[in-house]
Amino acid sequence: MGQQQDDEEREFDLRWADGADFKEPSARARMLAARWKENPPEPTPFRGQPEGVGPRRSSWISTAVVLGSVVAVIVLLGYVNFRAPY
Repeated sequence: MGQQQDDEEREFDLRWADGADFKEPSARARMLAARWKENPPEPTPFRGQPEGVGPRRSSWISTAVVLGSVVAVIVLLGYVNFRAPY
């Protein structure tokens, strides 16, 4: 009986809180509002370019590096198998 009454009271409290006209902002929201009141942040563009990003390598260079590595491993394995007597 006690558990059911606690659940009903908790449900009532949640419905009462959700129906409140004014909801207090979170601690983080209050902290940011106070900080931005004195020192507002600079506007940033939507999906702006991240800083410190160097030029991208073209895809053919990456492909050449990967294929070159694969060929080097195949040649190395062939050389090792050729030299190792069984």
